Amino acid sequence: MFLHILNIIAPVFLVIAAGYIAVRRGYFNQDMVDGLMKFAILFAVPSLLFRATSTLDLSTAYDWRIMLAFYSAAAVSFVSTGFIAYKIFKNHPGQSVAIGFGALFSNSVLLGLPISERAWGAENLSTVYAIVSIHAPFCYLLGITSMEVLRSDGRSWPDTFSVIIKAMFRNSLMIGIGLGFIVNLSGVALPQVFTSAIDIISNAALPIALFGLGGVLTRYKFTHSLGEVGTVSAFSLLVHPLLTFLICFLLEVDPEFRNKAVLVAAMAPGINSYLFANMYQRGQSIAASVVLLATAMSVVTVSIWLWLLS
Repeated sequence: MFLHILNIIAPVFLVIAAGYIAVRRGYFNQDMVDGLMKFAILFAVPSLLFRATSTLDLSTAYDWRIMLAFYSAAAVSFVSTGFIAYKIFKNHPGQSVAIGFGALFSNSVLLGLPISERAWGAENLSTVYAIVSIHAPFCYLLGITSMEVLRSDGRSWPDTFSVIIKAMFRNSLMIGIGLGFIVNLSGVALPQVFTSAIDIISNAALPIALFGLGGVLTRYKFTHSLGEVGTVSAFSLLVHPLLTFLICFLLEVDPEFRNKAVLVAAMAPGINSYLFANMYQRGQSIAASVVLLATAMSVVTVSIWLWLLS
């Protein structure tokens, strides 16, 4: 069992470590990392998500119980960490929202997809892609709305709505998912030459994104706010997946699909949590520290979740 879990987890984090070491030792510079991540985020990963959603069996992939379990658990983690940041650590409301966002936006694409693929098989990821397809809209809708309501210099409701729409639909991942749904619902058969070209790009998505993620992590450093950082990391890596498991159990979700949702919920906060904090100029150092610490901790916690789920 230990070797099986090691074979699932280790290759993913070794690729991340390779990117981290390559940049730290000067073999790869930050401009190269930016180029890799732009290719991955703007082209390769959207192509992967496009192919997945264009062929997704919509009648079986979207189980309302799984969506309710995953996203209600994410919302509870977000509200809880934001409340703790405000009440216990005495942060301002806007700062608290930015801190809580780290427990809301897990790294479902750059970590969730490759680990899930190795754990369950590339052909058994319909539940994972269903979760990913509404991940960004849900998180940005909840995060931006909360920020605009609670911060002292918040926007008007029409302006807030405009910010939410732009944040969601300027996102290249959402564009890939949206185009995939259009093809899926229309029933259009794409030419094989086109799908083959998309597949070539898609196959490069995850390894390039993982290597680039390692390089990006070199930019982040730990802050002295270890209380907030540890709280967000704990909720993201432990509470979110635990709540997802319990809700799925209460709703009698098939264990096969429940386990896939729990594993995605167990991923560390994604870079989007730092981008959100940077967008509002609140809690950037804490968000960066959370991404770095939680990603390192997830080597252990994800292994434990895989062991428990097995």
